[in-house]
Amino acid sequence: MVSAHTLDTPDGTLYYEVRGEGAVLVLTGAPMAAGRFAPVADLLARDRTVITHDPRGISRSPLNDPEQDSTPELRADDLVALLDALGTRSADVLGTSGGAVTALALAERRPDRVRTVVAHEPPLMELLPDAAEQRAATEDVITTYLREGLLAARARFADNAGFPRRQAAPDEEFSEQVLADSTRFYVHELRHTIRYVPDTGALAAGPVRVVVGLGADSGGLLTARTSAALARLLGTEPVTFPGGHGGFADAPEGFAAVLNGVLAS
Repeated sequence: MVSAHTLDTPDGTLYYEVRGEGAVLVLTGAPMAAGRFAPVADLLARDRTVITHDPRGISRSPLNDPEQDSTPELRADDLVALLDALGTRSADVLGTSGGAVTALALAERRPDRVRTVVAHEPPLMELLPDAAEQRAATEDVITTYLREGLLAARARFADNAGFPRRQAAPDEEFSEQVLADSTRFYVHELRHTIRYVPDTGALAAGPVRVVVGLGADSGGLLTARTSAALARLLGTEPVTFPGGHGGFADAPEGFAAVLNGVLAS
């Protein structure tokens, strides 16, 4: 059973969903909304309370100021607000893609609120030797979105990240929500996410257990490089999850099994 809720914050509203009962596990993405996690959340909720949500400014989580940028730190503070609303002192957190960066920021800012962070393919471009080139590529993607629109930006983004290009008709029309969420991602979120630099020394020495996740099919992706770089700095080895960058949605049963094993170990 899924219960839907909203939480008023000082700068907007957060939409979140609650499944199951027991120890709390938060699933967070950026820019992925709660719906993308539904299949894996249903499986994980057999053993625990699972929280999913729409990140700030995305879908059902509007901001009072639509021009406000979305940073990993602000998104981490949103997770604390959700835990407070639930009356939960601490939780495990699975963050994927930009949500993995959110989870790392949470572990740094509020280690008292987190037990284990599983950072699945965080796009931490500043950890790479070609970080300057990655910053330039990201600015090119953003400029492409502003000048040429969503289809062109998606193609540029996919080419740089190593994803196959999404096939779409040249005259494809997008809903207002898709366009609004895309603007949030490309204009207000992407730059801040890829430029985040975690304090890996503090994370490695701190009380929060940090596990790096990497998709079995992600070998050719840019996030495979960033995940490996993060694990190396933390002095650990990445844990392999089924599927690729979106394994939580594409292979939910296998993904849930690996995540359950990580949290139980």
